[in-house]
Amino acid sequence: MRRRSFIAALPAAAAAARAIGARAAVETAGPAAPFPAGAGPAPAAGPVPTETDYERALSLRDRWIGMTENVAWPARWVGKSGRLLYRKTVPGGFQFTMVDATTLRKEPAFDHDRLAAEFSKAAGQSFSGLHLPFERARFSEDGQTLTFEWEEAEWSCRLSDYSCKREPEEGGRRPRGFGVVRDLTQQGGNGPKASPDGRWEALILNQNLALREVATGTVTPLSTDGSEGDFYDGETIAWSPDSRKLILYRVRPGYRREVHKVESSPKDQIEPKLHTQLYPKPGDAVDQEQPVLFHVPGTGAPGRKLDIDAALFPNPYLMTDFEWRADSATVVFEYTRRGHQMVRVIEIDAATGTPRAVVTETAATFVNNERRFRHDVNKGGAEVIWLSERDGWSHLYLIDGRTGKVKTQITKGDWVVRHVTKVDDERRQIYFAANGMRPGEDPYFQHFYRVDFDGRNLVPLTTADAYHDVSLSDDLVYYVDTYSRVDMAPVMELRRTSDRSLVAEVERGDISRLLAAGFRPPEVFKAKGRDGKTDIWGVIVRPLGFDPARRYPVIENIYAGPHDSFVPKTFWPFGFHSGGDKVIGMQAQAEMGFVVAQIDGMGTMNRSKAFHDVCWKNLKDSGFPDRIRWWQAAAAQYPQLDIARVGIYGGSAGGQSSLAALLFFGDFYKAAFCYAGCHDNRMDKISWNEQWMGWPVDESYAQSSNVDNAHRLTGQVALVVGELDDNVDPSSTMQVVNALIKADKTFDLLVVPGEGHSAGRSTGPVRYALRKQYGFFLKALGGADAPDWNARASTAAAVPPANGNG
Repeated sequence: MRRRSFIAALPAAAAAARAIGARAAVETAGPAAPFPAGAGPAPAAGPVPTETDYERALSLRDRWIGMTENVAWPARWVGKSGRLLYRKTVPGGFQFTMVDATTLRKEPAFDHDRLAAEFSKAAGQSFSGLHLPFERARFSEDGQTLTFEWEEAEWSCRLSDYSCKREPEEGGRRPRGFGVVRDLTQQGGNGPKASPDGRWEALILNQNLALREVATGTVTPLSTDGSEGDFYDGETIAWSPDSRKLILYRVRPGYRREVHKVESSPKDQIEPKLHTQLYPKPGDAVDQEQPVLFHVPGTGAPGRKLDIDAALFPNPYLMTDFEWRADSATVVFEYTRRGHQMVRVIEIDAATGTPRAVVTETAATFVNNERRFRHDVNKGGAEVIWLSERDGWSHLYLIDGRTGKVKTQITKGDWVVRHVTKVDDERRQIYFAANGMRPGEDPYFQHFYRVDFDGRNLVPLTTADAYHDVSLSDDLVYYVDTYSRVDMAPVMELRRTSDRSLVAEVERGDISRLLAAGFRPPEVFKAKGRDGKTDIWGVIVRPLGFDPARRYPVIENIYAGPHDSFVPKTFWPFGFHSGGDKVIGMQAQAEMGFVVAQIDGMGTMNRSKAFHDVCWKNLKDSGFPDRIRWWQAAAAQYPQLDIARVGIYGGSAGGQSSLAALLFFGDFYKAAFCYAGCHDNRMDKISWNEQWMGWPVDESYAQSSNVDNAHRLTGQVALVVGELDDNVDPSSTMQVVNALIKADKTFDLLVVPGEGHSAGRSTGPVRYALRKQYGFFLKALGGADAPDWNARASTAAAVPPANGNG
C-alpha cells in the first residue's frame, strides 16, 4: 500500500481525473478562487501523486502552449522599409509576420514550411514551419536574406532559394575565453585590412605590423619588436578615416587556464571523449592590451610609431575596440580597470599620441558593466551622453568632452534608466527605457520616454500599466509598442512619434482557450524587505485546484544573479525575454501539491544602486533576508501557506543560491534542488564573478563558497550537474560533493551524461531531472515516496519534448 502523508492535497479536479481515468478534467477546471485571508485551515492529508500526476505536470507546457492566438513577440523594423517583423502564435504553432506601417497590410514574412525544410537540411535536425527553433529574426536591407541565432551561432537563409548556412564567427576573430583571454591555438583575423582610400593594406607578419602598398605590393615593416609573448594583434587594427594613421593593440597573453570534461557516453563511439575548454577564472592573468599608434609613411611625413602612455589605464581588465573621430584627429576607446571599480573613456590625440580621460566613472563597490552606454554627440568629441549611477540611480548625463565635467544631469529621480533606444543629435533628444517612475505601479515595469539633452520636456511614449517593449522606425515617424503583464496577453500598437497618437492596433493576444483549459496567471505579491521600508516584489503560483481548506508546503524558484531582475513581468508563461524562469515550470511543480513563488530580493538589478550593492562580495546573501520576510508576509495574509515546510530550487547562480539557502539560512529553508550551481565563485568564469565579487580574490570568495561552508548543511539537498557543462565548471558541483562527504552529510546527486548547462531540465524523453525534482520535494517536504518507475513495463517517453523553443 502506498504511503500517505500530510502533504497538501493535489487539486480536486486531478483526484477526479484519476478516479475516472480522464486527465483532461483538470484542464477544463476554471481558475481557483483568490487566496482567502483569515484563520488558517487545519492540515489535511491528500492523495500521493501517481505516475499520471507526474505525466500531467511534465506535459503541461506541451498541452497548453498551442492554446493562444495572436500572442506577439516585440516587433522590430526592417531597415528603412517601413515594415515591421515579429513572431506570434497561430493555430498549431508560431508564425513570423510582416506589417506595412503605411498600408497596414499584414502577411506571413516568408514561406515557413520551405524555410523549415531547407534549414533542417543545413542544421541536421528536423523542424516544421510552425515550430521554427528561434524567436527572433531580422531581414537584410533588401529583404532577401533572413538571419537568426540558433544554438549560439548565427544562421542566414537566402529567400530567393531558401538555402541556409551557418555564418562564420564575426570578423573571423579568434575566440576569447569570456572576452579577456585570446585562444592562441585558433587562427585569428590577421589578414590584410585595407585603408579607407584603398591604397594600403595593414597586416601582421611574424607578430609585427607591416604595411603593403596595393599598387606596387611593396611591404614596409612598421614594427620590429613583436614576439609571441608580446605581439601586435591584427584583429584590432583600426584605420583613421583619412587613411593616414592606424592604431591597434599590442598584447601580452594572459594565462591559458583549461577546463577538461569527459563525455562518458558519446553517440558515435563506445569509448569516452575528452573535451577541453579555455576557461579563465577569477584571479587569472588576462590579456594585457597596450594601444600603439602609427603614422603611415609616404603621405607627406615619415612613418612613425607612437607608444601610448598607460598611466590613465593601468591594470586593464578589458579594453574596447577603437573608434576614430570623423576628422581623424582623435581616436577613442573604453577601459575597465581590473576589479570593475573604474571605467574610463580614453581619447588619444592622433598627432602626438597623448591620451586623456574624457569620462572617469568610479565606484566604491562596482561600476555596472552590464549597463554601459556612451554616445558621442554628432560623432565628435565635444559632448558625450553617458549612463551613470553616481547619484545612486541609473541616469543619463551630458558630459563636456573637453573638460570631462557634467554639463547637465539629463534625467534624475528615484527611478532607473534601463537603456537608450535612440539619440537624435539633430533635435537633441534622447529616447530611452526606464522603470520605477510611475507611482502606484510595479516599479519593474519598463516604459519608454523622450527627453531633451538639457533634461527638459520629458515625454512618456507608453502609458498602459504594463511592461513595454518599443521599437522606433528609422526616420522616427512611428514606433511600435508591445506591452503585457503576467495577467494580460500582449497588445501591439503602432503609434506616431510626433504626438503619440494611435495609428492602429496591430495585434491583441487571445488566450481564451488557455484560460478555459485551466490556466491562471501568477498572483503578484509584494512585502517589505529587511529594512522594513523597501517593497520586495514576487509572484505566487498555486495548483489549479487549489483548496483553501488545506495547508500547502511552499517552494521558491530562485535566481538571484546580480546582472538583472527575474520575476516575470510579461505575459508569455512558457518563457519570454523578461519572464525569468518559465511560469509554466512553476505551475507544473505546483501541480504536485505545492505553492510556488519567485521573488526579486536585494542584490538584483533594476532598483537603486544601494539595492543592487547588497550583492557585492556577498553572493551568499542572495536577498534571503528579504525573501524570508516576503514569505512571512505572504503566509500571514494567506494561511494556506505552510512556511514550516519551505523548499527551494534553481539553476546556475540559482543552483548556488538554493544550496546557500540551506547552508546560511537553514532555520527557514528545509530542502533544496540545485541545478548546475556555481557553488564556489573561484571555480566559475572570470567575467561574471569578478564583476560582483571583486578583484583580487580575497576571503569574501571563501565566505560565499558552498564548498567551504558545506559542513553547515541542514535539511535535504539534491545536486544535479551535466558532465559537459560549458558555462559553469562541472567540478564546482563535484567539489561540493567532496566537501559534503568529508563532513559526513547525506545528499542526492545526479550527473547527467552528455548534458551541458541545462543539466537535463529541458531535454530527454521523460525530462528525467524534473521528475527527480518533483519526487525529491514530495519526499523532503511531505514524506511521500515517488512512484516505482522501474516497475513500469515500458520505458518509452511519456512526454516528448516540445518541438521548438516556444
